[in-house]
Amino acid sequence: MKPNSVRTSIDIPRNLHRKLREEAAKRGCSARSLILAAIEQSVAAPAPRKGRLKLDRPLLDDGTRKMSSITSEEIYELGFP
Repeated sequence: MKPNSVRTSIDIPRNLHRKLREEAAKRGCSARSLILAAIEQSVAAPAPRKGRLKLDRPLLDDGTRKMSSITSEEIYELGFP
């Protein structure tokens, strides 16, 4: 083990482990290096923004402060699950 390293253990589903090994072989690197690269990318990524979701169009009618009528299809188009 390298100095300044910490040994850890995780359980990975078999099918994911197989895909990991296959991808490492395709790239000509070790599974360890793929895992470390993924962890580094994950911790370097900006944190998800908290707060209110900003929509392209308001859900409130102009001036009336009443909810506009919006269909389920329109909600899905806005990106809500």
